[in-house]
Amino acid sequence: MREPYRRRKKICQMCAGKSVNYKDVDIIKKYINEKYKIVPRRVTGACAKHQRYIATQVKRARFMALIPFTR
Repeated sequence: MREPYRRRKKICQMCAGKSVNYKDVDIIKKYINEKYKIVPRRVTGACAKHQRYIATQVKRARFMALIPFTR
């Protein structure tokens, strides 16, 4: 009998050394969808600590008018 499908655990990119800054709009766009909503943790693969950090950076970028609030 074959083994069931095993899903690889996603590694948090920030734990691996990559950083997110609210000024880097290209990096922030990876963590928001086409309607500029913050993508959930299960999709991004970020740990809980860094998902909260991503959320604050996205909110800062919105406040500084680097990205729009909604589309």
